Amino acid sequence: QVQLVESGGGLVLAGGSLRLSCAASGKIFAIDSMAWYRQAPGKQRELVADITSGGRTNYADSVKGRFTISRDVAKNTVYLQMNSLKPEDTAVYYCNQRIRRTVVGGNDYWGQGTQVTVSS
Repeated sequence: QVQLVESGGGLVLAGGSLRLSCAASGKIFAIDSMAWYRQAPGKQRELVADITSGGRTNYADSVKGRFTISRDVAKNTVYLQMNSLKPEDTAVYYCNQRIRRTVVGGNDYWGQGTQVTVSS
């Protein structure tokens, strides 16, 4: 089995910073992509940022210039550095990794979610 474990959420004042981490463990042949999503109360889950196996990154317009996604391939870990946080960034943040357990195929795996609360 594959398991994703997130860490790093919490409560921060507006303008502050947080760093989220998400480590995958288990039988992993390759990881094709890694991403962070978030879901605020009463809203749909939305993509925050993603990074491909080639290192190409993509960001939601609302976080460009403030958030940075990165990864440690050797540790099967993806990070989200969040700076200049705003109250509207408050949400549960979910890690997603598309993982192949063999040479073909691939499935989406999700972390348990971590709460980020930004107070004004």
